[in-house]
Amino acid sequence: MGGRASVRLVEPSEARHASWLASMREFGGAVLHCYSTFGFEIDELTTAEGFARWLELQRLQQRRGLDGRVPATCWWIVDEAAPGEVLGSIHLRHVLNDWLLAEGGHIGYGVRPAARGSGMASAALRLVLERARAMGIERVLICCDDNAPSRATIVGAGGELEDVRTGADGGRVERYWIDLR
Repeated sequence: MGGRASVRLVEPSEARHASWLASMREFGGAVLHCYSTFGFEIDELTTAEGFARWLELQRLQQRRGLDGRVPATCWWIVDEAAPGEVLGSIHLRHVLNDWLLAEGGHIGYGVRPAARGSGMASAALRLVLERARAMGIERVLICCDDNAPSRATIVGAGGELEDVRTGADGGRVERYWIDLR
């Protein structure tokens, strides 16, 4: 798989808080499931208190899941060339529930618009697949809507299309499996 060797995954932290907020603002108000905002409004996340609550929820989510969600780990995507800049977010759900099996998958990611087309998503996905393998996950499900760049990233990582379904919102859901054994 292609990708950028200088891409790293880092845990969310106060040190990159401002860059993370800037990356979210580039999406122009779109719903950011891939950024694991837990229903926080972006204005709440701009305060030190709001961000501290968000960080604590990330830690709890990783250990045990929250509010009916499965345990999951979130990382920010950074590049060694600009290590303080958050270029995206990627998370790994440790297990699947019924909804995730139907249309959510193990991995969700988003790259800020200014960093798209640079191999960032492919490199981050490769790193998360290594972490999933280390956790003992043998097969990973990744879903996308009718999104050619995301589809190419998933297929480039070895994703094999199982099927295409209609999601709960009426949209198209493409389901790809990647064997990590």
